[in-house]
Amino acid sequence: MKITFHGAASEVTGACFLVETPGTRFLIDCGMFQGGREAGQKNLAALDFDVERLDFVLVSHAHLDHCGLLPRLCTRGLRGAIYATEATADLLPVMLKDSAFIQEKEAAWQARHENRRLQRAIAPLYTVAQAEACARQVQGLPYGREFQPHADVRVRFLDAGHILGAAIVEVWVREGRRKTKLVYSGDLGQPSRPVVKDPAAVADADVLLVESTYGNRMHRGIDETIDELVDAINDTLQRRRGNVIVPAFALGRTQELLAILVEQTAKGRLHGLNVFVDSPLALKATEITLKHREVLDENLLLVTQDRASLPIRIRFIEDVEESKSLNSIRSGAVIISASGMCDGGRVKHHLDHNLARPECAILFTGFQAAGTLGRRIVDGARSVTLFGESVPVRARIHTLGGLSAHADRGALLAWLRGFTSAPRETFVVHGEAETAKGFAELIRQDLHWKVSVPAYRETLEC
Repeated sequence: MKITFHGAASEVTGACFLVETPGTRFLIDCGMFQGGREAGQKNLAALDFDVERLDFVLVSHAHLDHCGLLPRLCTRGLRGAIYATEATADLLPVMLKDSAFIQEKEAAWQARHENRRLQRAIAPLYTVAQAEACARQVQGLPYGREFQPHADVRVRFLDAGHILGAAIVEVWVREGRRKTKLVYSGDLGQPSRPVVKDPAAVADADVLLVESTYGNRMHRGIDETIDELVDAINDTLQRRRGNVIVPAFALGRTQELLAILVEQTAKGRLHGLNVFVDSPLALKATEITLKHREVLDENLLLVTQDRASLPIRIRFIEDVEESKSLNSIRSGAVIISASGMCDGGRVKHHLDHNLARPECAILFTGFQAAGTLGRRIVDGARSVTLFGESVPVRARIHTLGGLSAHADRGALLAWLRGFTSAPRETFVVHGEAETAKGFAELIRQDLHWKVSVPAYRETLEC
């Protein structure tokens, strides 16, 4: 069996792993590269293999760095099915259609503003119509049920505890008389978090692909993080009389934040909140989340109460004009908006109107990839460029690492210690280069496993 690492190799985004045997070829994930100047070119250059020969695709979850190039894959000739969990299968159509819509809008904007002199068309990676066509190839399976997408392959999805529908992927591959069990961790979640359940344990694997996004650090405790969140909101809204802007992924982070805000208001720690969720995608993701109560954490307050009875005012913003009207609010608003790394979407407009105001606060609640606008802000930039203009950073910046949907170093090691025997090969993926190397060395020292960090587009025999 050969694995080619077409993404998420010595970097966080672009997860895409091509598995080949004499009898079958399939992909695990087909993600978009995000962040940095090279991301756009990498997305254009991705999928440089014979797509028509693929038998099927397995998708770990619905974040774009794991699924965002699926419509491009289908357009290039994928005829087989795309398999995911039931919740992910519900989410993929809305995530991919939203991605296509944003690409079309940004391509049109660039054509009008940045490329007038060049007089060349700027094409999106795929269109809304192509995203809709791709969604028809998606098939959803429940957690825990084995299925056979090919005569030589069996698959099972286990709960990864990351976002709704996120899966650890177990794959059994037969090559003649030889059988190999491949396990892909996907994105593992931090245990004991709201909304989703803890990651499932895996007992064994011959070949393991494990993520390492936070393999070099420990998160703050959830209680400490919530204390910081509450203090930041109260200080900004009550004392400074400003707004709180929260860049957040529409899927996963937004629902978790809403659950925490509801819970802390019910406890009397927050009062009279006006929360605006400025993302049509977040509304759809929230509605889908509430459909899948069977896979949610039993403590999720949002599931047990309808919105009218909640102790806070939550308003989902869909209309563009309504979104623009939020920019006239000078104080008292908590605005949750995508994208989570600030590289696109409506949050850039809210940053444009609030980032230069010292009475406001920007709360970062998730990983900011190298090269993104969010990463520049959390790294301490004194000014950033928004819509072609320099904007000073005067708002207070909070980075709440304890809310990350990714397992930290300790949780990753704890999950690995659940294996009853060492995998024959362990590959550390989905982490920035130094982080992945450091985590691989930690596995080597702590567990005494054979472990390596693949390079981008490297092919390895297993």
